[in-house]
Formats: sequence, C-alpha cells, structure tokens
Amino acid sequence: MRHLGLDVHQTFCEVAIREGKKTHSAGRVATNRETLELFAESLCPTDEVAMEATGPAMEIARILAPHVARVVVANAQDVRAISHARVKSDRFDARTLAELLAAGMLESVWVPNAETQALRRRVARRAALVRQRTRAKNQVHAVLSRCLLGRAPVGELFGAEGRA
Repeated sequence: MRHLGLDVHQTFCEVAIREGKKTHSAGRVATNRETLELFAESLCPTDEVAMEATGPAMEIARILAPHVARVVVANAQDVRAISHARVKSDRFDARTLAELLAAGMLESVWVPNAETQALRRRVARRAALVRQRTRAKNQVHAVLSRCLLGRAPVGELFGAEGRA
C-alpha cells in the first residue's frame, strides 16, 4: 500500500509518495480537472491520499476518491500542530503529509458532496449580502445623525413610505 501526500495550491499540487519505509517526491500535478483525473487514473485502488483542507482540496478529494482506498482531507491547523517543522517548502510539506498518513496520525474532516457544498456557498453569500445591506443602512442613519437631520418623518426610513 502506498501513502500519498498532496500539498495543494491554486495552480498545482506537490506530490510525495511513501512506499514501505521510504518517502520520495513525485513532482507536481496541475490543479485542473483534466490533469487531476488523469493523475487519479494512475493511482492504485489500494493507495491512500492525504491533503490539507485548503481552497480546492474538497473538489480534488471528490476527483480522487473513486480511484483510491481512502482520501484524508486533514484540518490544516491539526497538521501544523503535529509537524513543527523548521523547513517550509511544498516538497517537504507533501512528504510530511505522506508520512503522517502512513503513521496513522491524520484524521479526515467531513467532505461535503457537491450539492451540499453549493448550498453552503449560497447561504454564506446571502449572509454576506445581508451584512452589506445592514452596513449601508447604518451608514445612511449615521449621515442623518451627523448632519443633525434627526429622525425620518416616516416610521421606518427603509420601509415602503421611507423609500417613497
């Protein structure tokens, strides 16, 4: 069984493979769907893959999962707590992930399916829009107060009457 560590970035993934008691770097893979699917097809069904939960990691995990025995998306803070490394490079991080996976020291975070992840993004976007709207309304109230214009002549400045 091989243990692979992927140090994930926006444009590439640094790959390290641990076989037996040896870990070696396996180069880089571009972070795009076609290249990752080709990479996934080259993996063995008994392989295990580990990566930190960063930007595109969830989608990469979904691409790799059907081709390997297990994909571990590890909490980035937990990985940092486990490996206090002075050396900080993509190659070293990928090797560390592979070694931690082989040692059984990584636990996976929950990886939502694509539908759930899209719904979560939609809810987060709505919450951000509501915060923006509240901020804008508060700024209008602050301008009225700063200019000593007092309260609006209507009950609610942003209600139907106030907007009219």
